[in-house]
Amino acid sequence: MMNINEIQSILPHRAPFLQVDRVLELVPGEHIVAVRGISINEPMFDGHFPGNPIFPGVLIIEAMAQTAGLLAFKTLGRGASSNKAYVVAGVDKTKFRRSVTPGEQLTIRATIMARKRSIWKFHAEATVEGQTVATADITCAERDL
Repeated sequence: MMNINEIQSILPHRAPFLQVDRVLELVPGEHIVAVRGISINEPMFDGHFPGNPIFPGVLIIEAMAQTAGLLAFKTLGRGASSNKAYVVAGVDKTKFRRSVTPGEQLTIRATIMARKRSIWKFHAEATVEGQTVATADITCAERDL
């Protein structure tokens, strides 16, 4: 549905911080489903943790936020601009249920819970092979850069 080139035309993030590889499903104003492949070649695995690589939870949250950002931008019919960006304003009700390791594919689903002017609230869930990895309610706000 949306490849990496289309994602990069909407989000301002770039490697190594871009956390969304592909969008599988998107219903503007409702929800989005995206994926992020986890590779052992990523630099964070040099220190997190040697001999027992685990994808950092904070990057799972970032993947959820970027996925939610894609939904917001597509709902509005625009992409990021050079003078404005959506930033994470809050992360609530976060739960981590299992680790994510290299070779796995993270599937992220974000759903719009509420929107008031330039503030959005999403519920996001990350899974691997149907097993819930993490859930969170994420608030994003548009800010001038």
